[in-house]
Amino acid sequence: MTRTAILVGITMNQANFDYSMEELANLAEANLIEPVGVITQKIDRTNKATYVGKGKVDEIKGLADYEDVDLVIFNDELSPSQIRNLEELLEIEVMDRTRLILDIFADRAKTREAQLQVQVARLKYELPRVVGQGEGMDQQSGKGGLKNRGAGETKLEMDRRRIKQQISQLNKELDGLVAERQVQRRQRQKNEIPIVSLVGYTNAGKSTIMNAMVSAHSTSTHKQVFEKDMLFATLETSVREIILPDKKQFLLTDTVGFVSKLPHHLVKAFRSTLEEAAMADVLIHVVDVSHEHFQAMMQTTEETLAEMDVVDIPVIYAFNKADMALNTMYPRREGDTLYMSAKEQEGLDILVQMITEHVFGDYEVVTLHVPFERGDVISYLNEHAEVLETAYEEEGTRIKVNAKQADRMKFNAFIEKETQIEDES
Repeated sequence: MTRTAILVGITMNQANFDYSMEELANLAEANLIEPVGVITQKIDRTNKATYVGKGKVDEIKGLADYEDVDLVIFNDELSPSQIRNLEELLEIEVMDRTRLILDIFADRAKTREAQLQVQVARLKYELPRVVGQGEGMDQQSGKGGLKNRGAGETKLEMDRRRIKQQISQLNKELDGLVAERQVQRRQRQKNEIPIVSLVGYTNAGKSTIMNAMVSAHSTSTHKQVFEKDMLFATLETSVREIILPDKKQFLLTDTVGFVSKLPHHLVKAFRSTLEEAAMADVLIHVVDVSHEHFQAMMQTTEETLAEMDVVDIPVIYAFNKADMALNTMYPRREGDTLYMSAKEQEGLDILVQMITEHVFGDYEVVTLHVPFERGDVISYLNEHAEVLETAYEEEGTRIKVNAKQADRMKFNAFIEKETQIEDES
């Protein structure tokens, strides 16, 4: 059931304020809330008690009563006392941007790990607000003496302890899931399969790029990830194996999208999920180049990655949705930047070439002479390397391959000396 809301934001000459309010409306709609009015205020500092000034509170109440809305949504995180004071004055539910995003994440989380991460973030958000409720109980005791006040404090401590215990239990379960994922990651590293991670602002087209790559270069084309034109369509990290025509392989991961003013608790909660990006050999920063504020979106993504210590990793900039951008030629490559359209599958072959340049730099052409009794070596090379020539001679198979360094070292005994000398030179 769709609810209605008034959106409220303040600016202290901050950049991209208008887009921030536009994004708040999109977040509301993603949570089945219809914005029916917007009120903004330019001030030097926020009001400690009500976030906005008294006159603005009266204006909000007047519009909320006139539109008969269900709630008022503020564009920043409010303190517990600010929410309590505003709800008393406006006589309506008040929600801040953080709570709105948490509600969306709670609704979209599908895997157990994502659900646990959201639960932890919500409980950490609620903890100080339980304190706020306790303060309200103390104030309501008024002349009631110490007995009532003591009872309130006892209930407050019990509520706080209960929430902290819940957080601790959830974190233990999360630690187990994270440990399991680390084992899987170590296995991938042991197999020396490169990892390529898609990162970027929410709704930039990461899932569309992944699905296009899976469709073109995977034996598991049924493993498509969910994609939809809305904020936070997917929250889970998806991993798919990509096998290129020349037998080169890499793992492509699709991570949760970012948004401006992403709640701190959520950034921390999803740190383990985004470790896939931290371990990547190359990042593909997907950008919706058709959006008028795409540069601000890029900055938000880069700042969030830096906050999670995802640094010093080569980056390919995939300027997606070029088909919707004005006066933009595509597909077109400029260094490590690619203008493309994942929806039209224009530029995917160029993207694959850019990935190849970054993660397969250790491949070299070598010739091996393998005895007939070592058919296992020939079988392995046919499956894992690009075979350029094969000849059957009197004493064995002579095979010319484009192979990665690990495989060249693994089968060094079979590599012809002339090739070894070329490699060393």
